[in-house]
Amino acid sequence: MRTLGERIRALRKERKMTLEACAGEQMTKGMLSLIENNKANPSMENLNYLAKRLEVEVSELLEEVSGSELQALLDEVEKIVKLEDKKNYGEALEMIEPFLQKLLSGYTAGRLLEIYSKFSYLLGRSNWKPIAERASSIYEELNIVPRRAAVGIFRAMVLFTEHRYEEALARLLKEKAEVESRSGYIDPLTRLDLYTYEVIFRFAVNDTIEATRLMNEAISYSKDKMIFYQVEQLYRMAGYRALIDNDEEKLDYYEKKLLQYGEFAEDDHAVWYTKLIRIHQLNSFQHDHDTALKKLSELTDPIPKHEFFQNLFALESGKALYGVGRFEEALHMLKQVVISEDVHHPFDLSIYYEKDAYAALCAEQLGDLASARELAEIADSNMAQLPETPYTQFVKETAKHIAAQ
Repeated sequence: MRTLGERIRALRKERKMTLEACAGEQMTKGMLSLIENNKANPSMENLNYLAKRLEVEVSELLEEVSGSELQALLDEVEKIVKLEDKKNYGEALEMIEPFLQKLLSGYTAGRLLEIYSKFSYLLGRSNWKPIAERASSIYEELNIVPRRAAVGIFRAMVLFTEHRYEEALARLLKEKAEVESRSGYIDPLTRLDLYTYEVIFRFAVNDTIEATRLMNEAISYSKDKMIFYQVEQLYRMAGYRALIDNDEEKLDYYEKKLLQYGEFAEDDHAVWYTKLIRIHQLNSFQHDHDTALKKLSELTDPIPKHEFFQNLFALESGKALYGVGRFEEALHMLKQVVISEDVHHPFDLSIYYEKDAYAALCAEQLGDLASARELAEIADSNMAQLPETPYTQFVKETAKHIAAQ
């Protein structure tokens, strides 16, 4: 924590004032220097005078942590937030920790607590929950709805990433109800966040009817407000739902919407998603592996570096190669698939858990029954932890088939 003298010096330098300019006519340059170096304490008269010279309240000079000091800290921490690099999170926590007990009110305090809570969780620390509650309380007092909702969504996402899907949905609905009951107005971006996460969570627990209703409602809301925030994720979910339901008309519709969005937003991820989801349809739903392999060979543009696309390309390549009898090549591609620690939705996990089932079938064809059984057991064990999905039956049948060999 900075001393009174250090706070005075920092404020003076922020305003680019010399000692002489700050001291003015009431104080000497030497006296101000002594105060700044903690070798003298100013009288209340001089303190009031310095506050006027520095254009702050006396209370800010006397505070152990000044508002300007906290704002400067938040500015530095927000830079780390924007980097989205986990290796820097510890540094941010170290910066905030000395101030934790002083973060009692105001947006700056709430935001610092919110960041501290999130980074603590992501680094595996156990103290994140009470810090999140403090941030929520501050945001509620100030009626800062977007940030209050963000903390609530984060707390629900913690449960979701632990694959406690029912609890995650219950927490989200609780947080949503609290936000709605205490706020007369919820801004469109926050409303779309609440819509989107509820849709994702309801699909995760197979509450398909309500999830679909909310998804369509969210898309209509997005159109009405002319806001495209979250729209790609909603279109992806809608397209994927159409794929599962074997609704070709809706799949065509949402594929078109994603392509339009990709062109409008110059987002190649949206375009690549439509290409790979069609190949996924050929492999997993239509079992047309020859066409899938042909489509894969036509993808000549560089694949986005995001791990989702790299892994899905390798997975679909492996499945297609298995389907045309090129087992060694298929196994090689399937071994390249890595399930990211950021993948948590049952739909996504189910797609990835197929890889071990296909790898087991490849190993069987190559005469390595021991590996085939091990891989089939892994796929079956992983899939058993998830709610029922369209991929469950394939994995179960594969495990049963391999076990009988």
